[in-house]
Amino acid sequence: MTDIFAKYAGLAADIENLRRAAPRNPFGVVIERPLSATVGLIEGRETLLFGTNNYLGLSQSSVAAEAAIAAIRSEGVGTTGSRIANGTYALHKTLEHRLAETFRKRHCLVFSTGYQANLGTISALAGKDDILLLDADSHASIYDGSRLSQAQVIRFRHNDPEDLDRRLGRLKDHQGAKLIVVEGIYSMTGNVAPMKEFVEVKKAHGAWLLADEAHSFGVLGASGLGVAEAQGCETEVDFIVGTFSKSLGTVGGYCVSDHDGIELIRLCSRPYMFTASLPPEIIAATLGSLTEMQARPELREKLMANARQLHDGLKGLGLSVSTHVSPVVAVTLDNVEQAIAMWNRLLESGLYVNLSLPPATPTQNPLLRCSVMAAHETDQIAQAVGIFERVAGEYGLGR
Repeated sequence: MTDIFAKYAGLAADIENLRRAAPRNPFGVVIERPLSATVGLIEGRETLLFGTNNYLGLSQSSVAAEAAIAAIRSEGVGTTGSRIANGTYALHKTLEHRLAETFRKRHCLVFSTGYQANLGTISALAGKDDILLLDADSHASIYDGSRLSQAQVIRFRHNDPEDLDRRLGRLKDHQGAKLIVVEGIYSMTGNVAPMKEFVEVKKAHGAWLLADEAHSFGVLGASGLGVAEAQGCETEVDFIVGTFSKSLGTVGGYCVSDHDGIELIRLCSRPYMFTASLPPEIIAATLGSLTEMQARPELREKLMANARQLHDGLKGLGLSVSTHVSPVVAVTLDNVEQAIAMWNRLLESGLYVNLSLPPATPTQNPLLRCSVMAAHETDQIAQAVGIFERVAGEYGLGR
């Protein structure tokens, strides 16, 4: 019998090497209990959480929690069906209406995860006769949606409108639709897209534009709608996709649009059609978090002030970080062994961050990826920078 797992022999070897080189598996960390939005119990120690994407700290929102409890008591814990069967409750329609209203769009589709929002939207919008133009640093969900669509895929250089323009210029005789897909804030590096320039390129070539604002919704823009709003071009973006699992602290995803045809994909998007819908308590909690986000714009101001403090603090240590200031602050390191060792020392010192290794990173360099929250206190950020300074010093890095 052929070993069905033989294809993963290389991965198994890498995992075994990781086990030998490090005291713990960086991809199997257990947060035994969150003590607050910013502190969790890991390995029995109180640990600063700087790797959760909980940008506004709303995973611990009492408003969202009470809304979820009330929904469970009145509507139960699950729908047991997909949106096109028995899985659409009044709460689902309420959330779709609220999100459409929030983004000032006519239509909204809610998916069960943010991953499925990209998978379901992209695969339904693009067909085998169409072309998808993807930023080279696009999230895995974007690439997976592209594969499911069967459309031709062309990658353009990260955050490079001129390269996109050149590639679209070569497609002027192509008869199918051309859909550009970019992100607002890139999840690995924290880089911010030049969305307004991408809009100009798409208009010049008669293309469509989808922006994944997963890491920028609730973060940037006067209303917290993301990079497109911050750059004054949200009305020119055809489709905006995002998730509830970052700024809103719950789970699920959405696509909003002014194009009436988007309603048709409810009946042709397989990830939408064949997945059980979000349970009532998650929808209710998401509505509660959305209300809190809109009622407390000061959270975004605190978040960006905290992002600046962490970014400048790590940069001031002489560590390699992005030129963009966003709630994602990634430290680029030289090699995997160094990154694994430093990640372990950070955790042992009471600081949890994300370890990102190639090929999941944009380059062959590993990253120590931090994400900051509005809920972080300035002294917690200073403490995190201090831990980085001590650990980096142990490995001869920094100033």
